[in-house]
Amino acid sequence: MLGHSVMVLILRSLALTLTGLLLGGVSAFWMSGLFGAAPVTPASDISLEGWVSDWAIGSTSANAYTRARVARHGLLALAKEEAVYFIRNRDDDGDPLKASCHYELQGGRQDAAWWSITLYDEESRLPMNDDEALSIDATTVGDADTWTAVISQTRPEDRLWLSSRGAEQFDLTLRLYRPLPSLLATPETRLNPPSIRKRHCGAGS
Repeated sequence: MLGHSVMVLILRSLALTLTGLLLGGVSAFWMSGLFGAAPVTPASDISLEGWVSDWAIGSTSANAYTRARVARHGLLALAKEEAVYFIRNRDDDGDPLKASCHYELQGGRQDAAWWSITLYDEESRLPMNDDEALSIDATTVGDADTWTAVISQTRPEDRLWLSSRGAEQFDLTLRLYRPLPSLLATPETRLNPPSIRKRHCGAGS
C-alpha cells in the first residue's frame, strides 16, 4: 500500500511539472508572436511619447519572454552600451500606423553616436518593395538640428521618404548606437522622440 501511495505521489509530481513546462513554453511562444497573438510592440519598461523599449534587451537579466520577443522581431540584441531600441506602431493620435495613410515623421538630434529609423510590416519584416526607402539615419539627415520625413506609399518630391508600400500595418524601430551615458541613465529626459503626424488617408497616400 505504501508503494502504491508513493507511486501516485510521484506521478502527480511529474504531471504538475510537465504541465508547468508546457504552460511556460506556450506562454513564451505566445509572447514571441509565433501564434499571431502577441502585441506588435514588446512588453516594455520605458514608454516615451509612443516609443517603447524593453531595457532588458541585450542584458544578462533578460528573461525567456524578452529573448523570445527578440528572436521573433529580429532585434540585434547588443548590450545597451552598444545600442538601444525603441518601437512605435501608432501615430500621434493613437491610431495604428497604416500604409493607406500619409504621415509626417519629425525628429532631431539624439544622444548617440549614430541612429536609424527603419519601417517593418505587420510580420516584423521589411516590406516587399523595391523603393529602396525603408530607413533613414543620422547620415541621411546630415547636421540638421531638426528634420522631417514623409511616410507614404508614393515617393514625394525632394523630401526624405520612408516607403510603406507593401505593408498593410507597420511599425517603426528607432535604433540608437553607442548611446551616451546620460541617455542610458535617464532616457525619459534625454531621448528626443520623433513625432508621427497623420496627414491624410486614402488615394495618394
